[in-house]
Amino acid sequence: MVDKPHLDEEALAELQNVMEDEFETLIHTYLSDSRERIESLKAALNDEDADAVAKTAHSFKGSCINIGAPRLGVLCREVEKAGIEDRLGDAQPVLGSIEEEFQRVAKALHALMAGAPDKRVR
Repeated sequence: MVDKPHLDEEALAELQNVMEDEFETLIHTYLSDSRERIESLKAALNDEDADAVAKTAHSFKGSCINIGAPRLGVLCREVEKAGIEDRLGDAQPVLGSIEEEFQRVAKALHALMAGAPDKRVR
């Protein structure tokens, strides 16, 4: 398995300090966009569109890294590489791992948002 945390709490704390009152909106936007990207990856794999798989996975990877979800970012990189190399059969099982990891990340982010009254990571 990928040797990365589900959430990078230090990165999230820094992002929260920068975003201040917009942090919660950012998290909700990330979660919504991520669900759409997962559906786009499924469609691209179903259509056997390696270019769309690579581009969608690349974009998803960037947002995961930016939000502080490094394990999910690594999984997206695997799918991106499979798309670039036109190895879509290798991407399919990783997509399942992406879906599972996204559920863990979403749950952790929801818990974070429901946590402390000031919603601080630290």
